[in-house]
Amino acid sequence: MATEAGEKVRALRKEKGWTLDELAEMTGTSKSRIWELENRDNARPTAEKIHRIAEALGVTPEYLMSSGSAPPDEEEVDRAFYRQYKRMPVETRRKIRAMVKLWSDN
Repeated sequence: MATEAGEKVRALRKEKGWTLDELAEMTGTSKSRIWELENRDNARPTAEKIHRIAEALGVTPEYLMSSGSAPPDEEEVDRAFYRQYKRMPVETRRKIRAMVKLWSDN
């Protein structure tokens, strides 16, 4: 039986239509480690792995590790996005800001 974190990872991955291979590639881990996390209750991923998986799935590590199955709220999704945004190249951040400005001007 999978841990609650593993069940959340599987549900979010499937919701996005991603395979184990795709999530593994996005997070720099192996397909077998993702499978173990999703399916075994004794999987013990490192904090770094949880962070990378959460980032790829658009949630916070806290959401994955917390009890309860409520979907992440908007604030949590925004925090996850902002962490991703901060690590983007400067030019990518400039483009995103320009797009947001165009949307808000209408």
